[in-house]
Amino acid sequence: MAEFLIETMGFPAWLSWTAIAGLSAFLILNVIAGGALVFIWAERKIAARIQDRLGPTRTGGRFGWLQSLADGIKLLAKEDLMPDGADALLFRIAPYVSFCASFCAFIALPFAFDVVGQRLNVGVFFVVAVLGLEVFGVILAGYASASKWSLFGAMREAAQVVSYEVPLGMCVVVPVMLAGSMDLVTIGEKQAGWASNWFIFHDPFTFIIFWVYYTCALASVNRAPFDLAEAESELVAGFHTEYSGLRWSFFFMAEYGSMFLVSALAAILFLGAWNGPIPVSQLLGLSDGMAANAPYALRLLGCINLFLKATAGVLVMMWIRWTLPRLRIDQVMTTCLKYCTPIAAAMFAGVMLWQLFLPGGLIAGSFQNAAGVREGWLEQSNNQDPDNEDALSDILPSRRIVEVSR
Repeated sequence: MAEFLIETMGFPAWLSWTAIAGLSAFLILNVIAGGALVFIWAERKIAARIQDRLGPTRTGGRFGWLQSLADGIKLLAKEDLMPDGADALLFRIAPYVSFCASFCAFIALPFAFDVVGQRLNVGVFFVVAVLGLEVFGVILAGYASASKWSLFGAMREAAQVVSYEVPLGMCVVVPVMLAGSMDLVTIGEKQAGWASNWFIFHDPFTFIIFWVYYTCALASVNRAPFDLAEAESELVAGFHTEYSGLRWSFFFMAEYGSMFLVSALAAILFLGAWNGPIPVSQLLGLSDGMAANAPYALRLLGCINLFLKATAGVLVMMWIRWTLPRLRIDQVMTTCLKYCTPIAAAMFAGVMLWQLFLPGGLIAGSFQNAAGVREGWLEQSNNQDPDNEDALSDILPSRRIVEVSR
C-alpha cells in the first residue's frame, strides 16, 4: 500500500509510510477494543448459561448486546482514585504498560497472507517475547498501589508467567521446526490445502503439544484456573484492587486482547492459520495455490477464517473459567514444572525423531517439505526481479536457509 502511494499517487515516502503505519495501528487498536466489548458480553452470557442464569437481557434488547458499551460509559464517568501512599507515576502508567505489551504483539501477527502490520522474519519470537512484557504492568500496578494484597497478586503473576514461558517456548519451537522458518506467514502458508496439512495433525506429538501450548497460554494470560494474580476470594481483586474507572478498564482490554492473541497464534502455529479445512478457492480454480497471487477477496476470507478460529479459542477459555476451580499457587507451579515442561520436552524430541524417520508423514508426500515452500517463492521473486535483493529479503527469511535446505 505504501508503494502504491509513493509510485502511483506521488506522495513523499515518509508521509506514505507514516500514513500506512497509523492506519495499521488504528485497525489493530479497533480489533482489541472491539473484541473486548464483544468478549465481555460473551463471557457474561456463557457464565450465565453455565450457572443456569439469563445474563444481560435488557440493555440493547433481548440479548443485552449493549451491556458492554454501557459498562464502558460507566467506567469513563467514574472518578479516578489513587491511594495516599501510592507511587503516583508508576500507579498511573502501569495499565498502559500492560495494554501496550498486548497491543505491540499484534504488529507481527498476520491475519492472512501479508495482511500484517509488519512482517518479520522472527515473527514467532517477537510475538512471544513482547507478550511476556505484559507482566511488567502487573508488577508495577501491585508495587505502586501501596497495598499488600495487590503486591501479593503481582508477585504471583510474575512467578507464574516466568515459569510458564519455558514450556510455552518449547511448544512454539515445534511448528517453527516443521515449517523451517520463524516467519508466521511462512508457517501459515506451509499448512495450506486440506485440514490434513495442519500441523496439529502432522503427527501424534504435535497433537499433544498443541494442548500443552493451550494450557500454558491460559497461564500466560492469567486466566482461570490460573488467575492467581486476581484471586477475588483471597486477594480482594489482586493487583488491580486499587484501580477504578478508565485505568481499570485498560487492564481488562489487555487481558482480552492477549486472550485473542494467543488463540490466534495457536491457530497460525497448529490449526492451519487463515486456511480453511477444505481448500475451496483452489477447488473452484480461484487460486493457483500461490498466496502471493491470490485476490483480495480470498485474503478477506482468510481473515474471517483466522478470526473464527481465534474466537473459538477465546470461547473455550471462557468455558474453562466457569467450569474448573482455581488452583493453589503450589499446584500452579507443579503443573508447570512436573507436567507441562517434561511433556513439552518429550513431545519436542518425538517430533524431531518423526522428522528424521518420517519427514513426509505416514503417507508419503502428504506434507511438502519446508524448502519446497520457500523454493516456490524464490522462483517467483526471481522471475519478477532477479536483481532486487531487498524484495527477495521481504519474501524469504534467508537465502542461506534455502541453500542449506537443498
